[in-house]
Amino acid sequence: MRGRQRDTILMYKRASSKEYPNGFDREQNLGRSPNGLWKDIGNPSWKRPLPHILVATLSSLLFGYHLGVVNETLESISLDLGFSGSTLAEGLVVSTCLGGAFLGSLFSGWIADGLGRRRAFQLCALPMIIGASLSATTSTLGGMLIGRLFVGTGMGLGPPVAALYVAEVSPAFIRGTYGSFTQIATCLGLIGALFIGIPAKDVPSWWRVCFWVSAIPASLLAILMEFSAESPHWLFKRGRIAETEEELEKLWGASHVKSAVAELSKSERGDELDAVKFSELFYGRHVRVVFIGSALFALQQLSGINAVFFFSSTVFKNAGVPSDIGNMCVGIVNLSGSFIAMILMDKLGRKMLLLWSFFGMAVAMGLQGIAACTFLSSSRRVYLSIGGMLLSVMTFSLGAGPVPGLLLSEIFPSRIRAKAMAVCMAVHWVINFFVGLLFLQLLELLGPQILYTIFATFCLMAVAFVKKTVVETKGKTLQEIEIALLPSD
Repeated sequence: MRGRQRDTILMYKRASSKEYPNGFDREQNLGRSPNGLWKDIGNPSWKRPLPHILVATLSSLLFGYHLGVVNETLESISLDLGFSGSTLAEGLVVSTCLGGAFLGSLFSGWIADGLGRRRAFQLCALPMIIGASLSATTSTLGGMLIGRLFVGTGMGLGPPVAALYVAEVSPAFIRGTYGSFTQIATCLGLIGALFIGIPAKDVPSWWRVCFWVSAIPASLLAILMEFSAESPHWLFKRGRIAETEEELEKLWGASHVKSAVAELSKSERGDELDAVKFSELFYGRHVRVVFIGSALFALQQLSGINAVFFFSSTVFKNAGVPSDIGNMCVGIVNLSGSFIAMILMDKLGRKMLLLWSFFGMAVAMGLQGIAACTFLSSSRRVYLSIGGMLLSVMTFSLGAGPVPGLLLSEIFPSRIRAKAMAVCMAVHWVINFFVGLLFLQLLELLGPQILYTIFATFCLMAVAFVKKTVVETKGKTLQEIEIALLPSD
């Protein structure tokens, strides 16, 4: 059977190899389709893949919801479960989720490659349902921590698979717009958690309702994914050509099936049916793209955005604004920026948004540092703090937030895409953890001016890194991007 699958793939390779021009120019010719197939038959319908993408983004909605669900409810949780006043216990309730997310992200690539994208989504939903149920019904701190660990595992598995799936089922001309859906869903999840958690301070045990609510979208994800399309890229990589054509017809229409399969075959260099070894990601021709992906996620976390989110409540309190209203304002700014990014992603391109996003964050961090100067009046310091914080959130949501996940799912070759995403997401969670762990100590040791200057420096380093290493991918098929970036054997 495997031999027959290889023969079928090789047939497509031989058919499509004649269409390659010699000396394929890297970035300049990245968007050029040598055979003109896509231009002749027009773009696929944007409506066909939309329902499948909306189902997939439920995982990002859950990701955002569980990040924010303890924001307004932690105080009442600690009172009900008997650990009020223990900062260690409160920290564990938050950080246990991050630990589970690291584990989930680490294994997401192997699950997505082994079981397929659809089954990976369903497997992501299962621990979220179990974890939410445990958290909602527990009467002890231990039960809450176990529930948060389960939830975190699902949180770590979902986002990298969502980025893969959206990139692989979206037509090239609208992939950036659809790629922004994951960030928008995350923002909606955060805002939803903050909104649902508002009564927690006044209504006894309302926090249990907040956890039960999250089981609804998780159940919908598991059920609706059963009726969603599987990734044609994954099916083709497994040698299941007939199923690839069926899914492509469902997603893009019958008139695009043959050209899409021919396009898929162009990047199949070698035996895709063999398992990818972990060591392959760190040497040879794959090391460049894996380094770019890991560095982008590291710079995203070192930009200081988590510090901004962490201190948003304190800044608003100093200005006389209630924390729940302040957090809602931050969420709305984040969501607004994500919608703008969705509109601009396929117009300005990924690289332009990243450059201006990191530059804007550097300016915002500079404002935060100036706000810490003692020679300014207290009112001006508050205004600068709020302005810098909101500017940082806005500029982050325009590029540094939504672009890396989409960009990496585009630049990684089909053979290593899922596992490379898993490695980069693991880097994301490790840096996230250490920034959260060390921020308060560094703030006390160095002071806000030096610390925000360090964050601004990392943002400027990100600008230089993006300008030098990142290629533009808007409007290009995944196969064209792979051919341009991946050197020949």
